[in-house]
Amino acid sequence: MGSDHSRSTPSAPPRVRRILIATVVPLFVATVLAAVVLWPRDGSPQTAGGTDVPRYHGTVTRVVTEPCPPAAPSPEGTPDAGAGLCGTVDVRVADGPAAGQQVQTPVPDGPGAPRVEVGDEVILVELTDPADPVASSWNIAEHQRGTPLVWLAVVFAAAIVAFGRWRGLAALAGLAASFAILLTFVLPGIGAGRSPLLVAVVGAALIMFVVLYLTHGVTAQTSVAVLGTLGSLVLTGVLATIATAATHLTGFGSEDATTLSMFQANVDLHGLLLAGIIIGSLGVLDDVTVTQAATVTELANANPGLTRLQLYRAATRVGRAHIASTVNTIVLAYAGASLPLLLLLTADSRPLGQILTSEFLAQEIVRSAVATLGLIAAVPLTTGLAAVVTAAGRSGAEPPAERPRPDRAEALAALSSPRTGRPDPTGPDPARATPPTTATDRWHEPDRSTETAW
Repeated sequence: MGSDHSRSTPSAPPRVRRILIATVVPLFVATVLAAVVLWPRDGSPQTAGGTDVPRYHGTVTRVVTEPCPPAAPSPEGTPDAGAGLCGTVDVRVADGPAAGQQVQTPVPDGPGAPRVEVGDEVILVELTDPADPVASSWNIAEHQRGTPLVWLAVVFAAAIVAFGRWRGLAALAGLAASFAILLTFVLPGIGAGRSPLLVAVVGAALIMFVVLYLTHGVTAQTSVAVLGTLGSLVLTGVLATIATAATHLTGFGSEDATTLSMFQANVDLHGLLLAGIIIGSLGVLDDVTVTQAATVTELANANPGLTRLQLYRAATRVGRAHIASTVNTIVLAYAGASLPLLLLLTADSRPLGQILTSEFLAQEIVRSAVATLGLIAAVPLTTGLAAVVTAAGRSGAEPPAERPRPDRAEALAALSSPRTGRPDPTGPDPARATPPTTATDRWHEPDRSTETAW
């Protein structure tokens, strides 16, 4: 999340710290109180789905494939040629009542069916015939992915810690805290029928407080990033509400949302769309606000003579370059997550205007546009706050000594005059052995330090 600004920054003066504490602490307390009020207390929401089928682990020991027989003739009288794979798969069950036994399953076939080979670790399900409870059959549901995912997580964590060291370890802790808040508060709260927009704003604020202070430390710079992120989140929520109302989006723009409405009818899908925009914007907002706050701090440290306005202008130029690349990141992230949808659109025969204004595509356009607007607003907001805090921190400090200006005529004369004050390589000259007394001669002193101020 942003660059690693690990260099220690000067502590803010007591007056600035008191102002930031008086601003940030009430916001944090309000966020915690809102989370306590909205926290789901009814346990896991009940869904309308059926009972969960037991799943068991197994290892493929034998695969036998053969051409599928021709299907029965169609009503038009033309027989359909056999398609797909047929045959059997022998699997040794690793757990459950049938542990250690060899069971036989049909070769998985159909769209999305796993392709199995000998030695593959798979997930088995045992299906019982409703007409004859004694009769049952085994089927392969999917591959086991636990072990590869664990190794990938280990490599991921090791790379972050090896590169970021303590800061990388703090980033991993922040990532774990983010998932904990999402899984224990945001998702259960929305599933329990709470307002998705309110739950998302409170959950995003909780994630922001925990992650930013845990990763970047409790400093004035981090507090500025927190205030900028929180203000941008609120603005993003307002813009998302206005945009979805103006475009009359219902939240039923995807197959997943429609399926969710059948299993959990109490979930507000329109609010869920707004919540997704808020949560999706948080990570990019953190990146921008932390970078802008650090940029202002570094500029002030590099040149203490910069005024508040000069700090703001210089840091804003950095923010413009950052936004130019981040906007493309947002659009490509949404496009990457919606590639099946985009491929489906290429096969659509409707006019382009109808495709763009359909709900499932208009929903993605609103997501990208609103997230980008909130991101753009974060730059001047955070930069302005950082410039004010940094300038206020220097208001009582002694201004730096001004570097004396050189005399231009003296410097030009020194550069154009013959070299004096040095021994003649042909021999000593007593007439020129006197030390130099003019400014021009001092310029050519051989023992003079080049680091002396002009």
